[in-house]
Amino acid sequence: MVTRVHFFCLLALTFTLALEADHSPLQDFCVADTKSQVLVNGFSCKDPTLVEANDFFFRGLDIEGNTSNPVGSKVTPVTVSQLPGLNTLGISLARIDYAPWGTNPPHTHPRATEILNVIQGTLEVGFVTSNPGNRHVTKVLQKGDVFVFPVGLVHYQRNVGYGNAVAVAALSSQNPGVITIANAIFGATPDIASDVLVKAFQVDKDVVANLKSKF
Repeated sequence: MVTRVHFFCLLALTFTLALEADHSPLQDFCVADTKSQVLVNGFSCKDPTLVEANDFFFRGLDIEGNTSNPVGSKVTPVTVSQLPGLNTLGISLARIDYAPWGTNPPHTHPRATEILNVIQGTLEVGFVTSNPGNRHVTKVLQKGDVFVFPVGLVHYQRNVGYGNAVAVAALSSQNPGVITIANAIFGATPDIASDVLVKAFQVDKDVVANLKSKF
């Protein structure tokens, strides 16, 4: 009986240590093989003997993004999809350009925390905490300021200056994902039933139909 108890204690300790283990890479790199048909959580590794410098290289983050769109902003991502060498490294970044009063609308990154550095201009930024508090945490940032958006929380940025603004964001995943709230709710395919949205937002059905038509 004592031996059995000791066994289960050891087993529990082993599982605890396994869960707390550092998920560090087990090799120098795992460049994403985007052509592989192997289904894994992420991308499988390219043959390391075929890896070259360009797998770790991205050019173009100095190019101004086109903000001529309804929201007045443009995100230029550098994730594993654009830079295969990021695969398994748990990091990525993005450049965000904002027209005067342009907005990077409310969205979430389901797999990453984001840290934002203002390069040019003045930005109002904010995030909202989870239910039931739904606290709006907001700040106006100037050039050189840094702000963090915790993983999974809805957040946004808005250019409150009279000139263009630029920011660079780093994210704690090679594939952070993005869910833009308005697009997801009103532009889902197939669409979410209008009566569901009428009850959720407490608005008239015509308002929902109008919003759906924009996405």
